[in-house]
Amino acid sequence: MTKVVQNVVLSPSRDIPFDKLVLSQSNVRRIKAGVSVEELAEDIARRGLLQSLNVRPVLDADGVETGMFEIPAGGRRFQALSLLVKQRRLAKTAPVPCIVRDVASEILAEDDSLAENMQRVSLHPLDQFRAFQALREKGQGEEAIAAAFFVTPQIVKQRLKLASVAPALLEVYAEDGMTLEQLMAFTVNPDHARQVQVWDAVKSSWNKEPYAIRRMLTETSVRASDRRAVFVGVDAYEAAGGVVLRDLFQGDDGGWLEDPALLDRLVSEKLQGEAEALSSDGWKWIEVATDLPYGYSHGLRRLAGDPAPMTDEESAAHATLLEEYRALEAEYSGQDEYPEEIDARLGQLEMAMEAFEQRPLIYDPAEVARAGVFVTLDRDGSIEIYRGYVRPEDEPREETAVQDGDSPDAMGQGGDAGVSSWNPSATSAGGTVITSGGHPIGADSSEEDDDGALKPLPERLVMELTAHRTLALREAIGRSPDVALTLLLLKLVTDTFRTSSATGSCLEASVRHVYMSAQAPDLKDNVVAKLVDERHAAWEADLPLGDDAALWDYLSVLDQGSRLALLAHCLSFGINALHEKVNPYGAGISATGLTRRMAHADLVARAVDLDMVEAGWEPTVDGYLNRVPKARILDAVREAKGEGTAQLLDHLKKGEMATEAERLLRGSGWLPEVLRRADLVALDGEAIAEGQGADIGDKARMEADSDDAAGTIDLPAFLTADLPNSDASMLAAD
Repeated sequence: MTKVVQNVVLSPSRDIPFDKLVLSQSNVRRIKAGVSVEELAEDIARRGLLQSLNVRPVLDADGVETGMFEIPAGGRRFQALSLLVKQRRLAKTAPVPCIVRDVASEILAEDDSLAENMQRVSLHPLDQFRAFQALREKGQGEEAIAAAFFVTPQIVKQRLKLASVAPALLEVYAEDGMTLEQLMAFTVNPDHARQVQVWDAVKSSWNKEPYAIRRMLTETSVRASDRRAVFVGVDAYEAAGGVVLRDLFQGDDGGWLEDPALLDRLVSEKLQGEAEALSSDGWKWIEVATDLPYGYSHGLRRLAGDPAPMTDEESAAHATLLEEYRALEAEYSGQDEYPEEIDARLGQLEMAMEAFEQRPLIYDPAEVARAGVFVTLDRDGSIEIYRGYVRPEDEPREETAVQDGDSPDAMGQGGDAGVSSWNPSATSAGGTVITSGGHPIGADSSEEDDDGALKPLPERLVMELTAHRTLALREAIGRSPDVALTLLLLKLVTDTFRTSSATGSCLEASVRHVYMSAQAPDLKDNVVAKLVDERHAAWEADLPLGDDAALWDYLSVLDQGSRLALLAHCLSFGINALHEKVNPYGAGISATGLTRRMAHADLVARAVDLDMVEAGWEPTVDGYLNRVPKARILDAVREAKGEGTAQLLDHLKKGEMATEAERLLRGSGWLPEVLRRADLVALDGEAIAEGQGADIGDKARMEADSDDAAGTIDLPAFLTADLPNSDASMLAAD
């Protein structure tokens, strides 16, 4: 039997005068919530009524329609219209769009009211965010959007901020893949790639809390409450081009500073300014540091200064404060505790007197000329200045006797024995030396001085270069058992016949794997690094490392060649040819120890016939040329390619010069002094003295000289790029 489908019949709609409408008692909404009637009235006045009212005819006692209509669904809209009528902004007879339910309908009025309030879905937050964004793109400002939807401008800013999250994450949120709180956490960093990266990291993690997301998004930033940011000031940081990340959804303590390098530079410059202001006091040196290390004053003598005397006005003011303080104490001395206002006044008097008593110290000018100052930051971001420290080398030296033939004038102290030979004018003539990390600051290190003189290589660069050399020596020792055995014997003989401070073992010889704290980023990819790793992996695969007894048996039956090869490999990890900073306060390596280490490394390099060119080092832009002054770049090209080629680069800017020098030096075999072997340098010096035309370090200069003698010059790329081969050759010959 075919089932008859009943057609759906919708209730008719019509315009009904406002004065014919009344609020129904069947409306289920009793509690006020959401947008107020006043705000709804303003919205209707602005854009009109967007949704019709649901009404039913009002019947009299006999069931006859009275011409009035009650409203079971749409009561708040009716109240808003009533408010507009009271304000004379809407006529009493204005037609109101209504949907009229049939009086004979089986659907109850309460049913309509309940359905209207329950059978609806609130706008998804993401749709709201995108709608706000669309309004702004069409010219509406945040204030206008806020006024139109009766929310605060801060709410609009938050919604617009959410709409700026990476589209991929918005899609995840739209599909309920993350919570609104998690989405809000991503707004702290506007970098879409970083947002997606963090979500990929946490989406399968047990900890996807918003605070964890915020922490990951700001882990490379600096809190605005950090003492460095407090010292510089966020406004100064932003004025210098720095970006501050903000969190609109919760307290962010001022936000996060996204450029730590810029912040550190601003801190350094401001500390340097403070140091320069102190230099007028005549101090011999001023050390600037964001953080002073523990024991920074170890071994230094602290000057004992005298407080600056008070002026007559200061003395009178201090006496007045002290008199009042003692009078209050005497007046309330018999009471168990001071009244609150008296206790507060005593505290104020104490602070005022302490300000007078904590006056700056005055030091002996002769002591100031040999002493220094530390300038640093306190934990709260304020500047801390520690004055009056004398280093051991600046202490006055006592003359014990007058040397034969020395005149009183030559002594500089009138010839009296036992009098200090230190001359204040001699040490302070050059002015205060301001340093940071032991290095003078204030000069522009990006370019060399106008005189073109060669400066020492930067210490960090020397450390990286010697890391290359250390790794190359390790590889060479690892394949040179005889040299390794000699090196081990040298260590054992030194320990046996000299005082050794090593304790805790029956054998004082050991191998300590030295970590290269300063190294170029590409060191791990060096050819010798791969050789060391391959040799290590081969031995590790054969050795029974889990059982000492089994390892002993394994080593005992090894043939002599294998034993020496294993000895050489193990010993190679103890090679330390690294340049290190000399610590002036006694900890770490001394200057003498560093000199001996480097001389010792030269002995080993000579024994293994080390060649850093074969070990894979080349003068690249990033690894060397862009990190030294122009004078050193030209000197390198001059040694490798001759004076004529170097002169062609002289006019270039630093970056262009470094790029051209890298191309010209490629394959030349040129090495900086740090990587040259001392024995070859000595041989080259002897050859030059004998007129043989040999060069320093290797054969690069000899090849360059022979090229110059033949009338040829290596041209930079910018001179040969647009010339035919024949023209380039002719220009080179000229």
